[in-house]
Amino acid sequence: MKTTNYRLQTQIEHLTPTSQKEWFRNYLKEILESDKPYYQKSDYIALSFMELDNKIDYLTNEIKQLTELKKKLQQAKTLGLEVTAQVLQEYGIEKMEGTAISSLTITPPKTKTKEVIRIKDPQKVMELGYVKFSVDEKAVKESLPHIELFDQLDPYIDVSIETEEVPARLKINKKRNTSTQPVELLDVA
Repeated sequence: MKTTNYRLQTQIEHLTPTSQKEWFRNYLKEILESDKPYYQKSDYIALSFMELDNKIDYLTNEIKQLTELKKKLQQAKTLGLEVTAQVLQEYGIEKMEGTAISSLTITPPKTKTKEVIRIKDPQKVMELGYVKFSVDEKAVKESLPHIELFDQLDPYIDVSIETEEVPARLKINKKRNTSTQPVELLDVA
């Protein structure tokens, strides 16, 4: 991507809500009062803003790609930890000591549960006072343990429990107060 850095563009990039804007105003006045033809002044101002748009678009695209990469790497790491835990378990290994790390252990599999509320009649729930700009689901959830409030809400909501199975995973227990510099390791081939 070829970019041009105009002086005006640089001036704009340094503007902040707390910065003194007078120097920027003065530079704009210099541009307008210069001997250049009006169309060059117009182009210069417009191109300065358009280059900022290009930078913003470029950064937006980079952020999107980095976010996708981060998500992919997190998923790969999770899968890798789970598969490594399975392989260690197949060999009957529950813990492995290390020199660069304290140890490798396996977290046991677990089941996560989550309460899910489905609002059947949002208007009626909001009429009961559970309102933001929509149904205040947090307030509804906080009211569920109170019988009189639950009885009031019950005709308008469904409450269910969702479970999620989390398989065993490898846990890397790092040593305390040691550097994280690479160490000479055994070649495993």
